[in-house]
Amino acid sequence: MQNKDAYIEHLENIIKDLQNQIKNLTEMLSLLRKEKFASSSEKTSKKQFEGQLSLFNEAELEADARVSEPIETAVKGYRRKNCKTKRDELLKDLPVREVLCSLVEEDQYCEQCNTKLKVLGKKVVREELEYIPAKLRIVRYIQLVYECPKCKHTTHPYIVKAHTPSSLMNHSLASPSSVANVMYKKYVNGMPLYRQEKDWEQLGISLTRSTMANWIIRCSEDYLKPIVEYLHKRLLERDILHCDETPVQVLKEEGKAPQAKSYMWLYKTGNDGKPSIIIYDYQPSRNGDHAVKFLKDFRGYVHCDGYSGYNKLSDITRCGCWAHLRRKFIEAIPSQKVKDAPLTHAEIGRDYCNRLFYIEDSLKNLTYKERYYKRPELEKPVLEAFWSWIDSITALKGSALGKAIIYAKNQRPYLENYLLDGRCAISNNTAENAIRPFTVGRKNWLFSDTSKGASASAIVYSIVETAKANGLNAYTYLEYLLMYMPDTEWQSDTDLLEDLMPWSMDVQEECKL
Repeated sequence: MQNKDAYIEHLENIIKDLQNQIKNLTEMLSLLRKEKFASSSEKTSKKQFEGQLSLFNEAELEADARVSEPIETAVKGYRRKNCKTKRDELLKDLPVREVLCSLVEEDQYCEQCNTKLKVLGKKVVREELEYIPAKLRIVRYIQLVYECPKCKHTTHPYIVKAHTPSSLMNHSLASPSSVANVMYKKYVNGMPLYRQEKDWEQLGISLTRSTMANWIIRCSEDYLKPIVEYLHKRLLERDILHCDETPVQVLKEEGKAPQAKSYMWLYKTGNDGKPSIIIYDYQPSRNGDHAVKFLKDFRGYVHCDGYSGYNKLSDITRCGCWAHLRRKFIEAIPSQKVKDAPLTHAEIGRDYCNRLFYIEDSLKNLTYKERYYKRPELEKPVLEAFWSWIDSITALKGSALGKAIIYAKNQRPYLENYLLDGRCAISNNTAENAIRPFTVGRKNWLFSDTSKGASASAIVYSIVETAKANGLNAYTYLEYLLMYMPDTEWQSDTDLLEDLMPWSMDVQEECKL
């Protein structure tokens, strides 16, 4: 009888395990369908968010200090709104070509007395946006040679040649503008080189993708790499950094199959009130040693996700990402839910995260010092309630909710470190946003052929994204660097590179949007 009871209990345990497996697999299938067909936005709708705030008994639900009032002016006893439209703001910096519409000569006479008409006034009928297509032309540098007419008949004639700017690549048609254009289209607009071939054909010249690839690799290595290395040096002097990494496929990577994953690492300065620096670093693997090597001698706060490779970093303060944790709770929310049913555990976890983001948003206009003192007052109670709730939850092992709970517990030592400095952020979203241009471009060009090409891509992405983060026109800045770097003696004096940084006064004046 005892053996029979034990056997029944064994079978019941098997059935329970199988039911759990079915539940986990059903949840995984639901999540895959959601990722493929549902909206990728993690933003909580206003209606949902209003319900969440009741969890915290908030009275300031409707208050929103960010909403700006229309600009009004007093005019003879009443107030008038500023009539300047968004279109006016959009077009204010563009050059204007006026088309004067006048009467033909024979119609410029009065029909009543035949007197010559005078212009009474002008009226703007409409405005149009004119597109001016690109044009190609050859720039031919002609060097003048001078001689002294008096000394030419002596044994020591004096002859001097005028200075000519150095070429980007010897015996090549490459110019700062043409190379900058190829880089801009590929790394800002995501246009692969084979598509650019067609564009060049339409302009009247046959420029192959291999030629353009050579331009990118050579100019990146010779002229842009020193700029990125100097940016790297300046980045390590900062106190707040954000890190992320994403896969990239390289077909001809030594010692690896074409299908194997390589990685593009990203490092970005934080919100510390100084100029932004964004650096991409291509590496053949996701090993955390790459981050250790790149961040050697850095001492400060590092924001990152829960990837264990960052555990190898030492002498830094690691800050976890609440956006990643919130994403895991959102993934655990059932796709179908009975109307008016109580909140699920996943929804409650999401609501706690949303509440912290709501408080952070209300503090964004404060100084770093004010934010440092305000955070414990407003967010500590929410954090204490959240961790108490986490400790009380027992979730199914292997389920999406179980993974979210485990992630929260594993990341607990890092998730509150943003409270240590008012310049730190609650999430690593700034790094994810910075790496997005690369992931969007990757959808168009899919892979890199060689590791040299991947490294060149990392260099150019570093330049254009840092330029955009500092309010520069990315194309103009690329052309600016390619114009001045060949004649800059940076090898003997690296401090000369400071004048070419995105935040320098000359660069801002020449390249600002």
